[in-house]
Amino acid sequence: MRKVVSRDGTTIAYDRSGEGPPLVLLNGAFRDHTIFDELVPELARHCTVYAYDRRGRGQSGDAPEYAVEREIEDLWAVIEEAGGSAAVFAGSTGANAALRAAFAGAPITRLALHEPFFRVEGFPKPPSNSAQTLRVILEGDRRDEAAEYFLGPVLGLTPDAVAQWRRSPIWAMNEANAHTLLYDIEICGDFTVPAGQLAGFRTQTLVLNSDSTSDWLRAAAAATAAALPNGRGLELPGSWHRIDMDVLGRTLVEFATA
Repeated sequence: MRKVVSRDGTTIAYDRSGEGPPLVLLNGAFRDHTIFDELVPELARHCTVYAYDRRGRGQSGDAPEYAVEREIEDLWAVIEEAGGSAAVFAGSTGANAALRAAFAGAPITRLALHEPFFRVEGFPKPPSNSAQTLRVILEGDRRDEAAEYFLGPVLGLTPDAVAQWRRSPIWAMNEANAHTLLYDIEICGDFTVPAGQLAGFRTQTLVLNSDSTSDWLRAAAAATAAALPNGRGLELPGSWHRIDMDVLGRTLVEFATA
């Protein structure tokens, strides 16, 4: 992987592939750039794709102290590598991070978001002490328990659903990156849709959700799109918190190259 040094000196690792307009990919909780392995080949036929490991994951470095501003600087550094401005696709808590970067003035030409982690009225927010609880669990190096806590009380999955996750091949990555869940909690803030900031955001924005996702994620996507003066929402075929990759690829290419 290629490397770029973020403003605080942390090394951020990224893959670059394809030719065309630059498109940066930003993953959500637990994952690193490999979450986009199925998506990149379709995008790379039309775009120069930059898929990077968020700090603390994969081949990227980390710092002793975390701040959301550092994640903003990481994305900004990758965009600089892409030529100084780029379209961005971000999913899950990565969508929240991309919005925070956009509000801070990052040179994002177009922004596509997949199911940002907001809770609208009618859907309970995660426990107010989520960060404190996770920190205590992780101080005991109980990574499996931290992953279960994020999926359960924070994300809202049932015990049966969490048990299915534990049996899946990706559970090892969940545990390996469990320490970064604190980063995602901080990025999400109070989980409220930032309607005021969204109302002043003029960049063309596409907000996506799958047709089989949770009601709270669908509602969050709809509320985000509705608050954006230059935004629109789009529901695509898929499963829980995941859009079918062939459909997602075609949609992103059309949006990023328009």
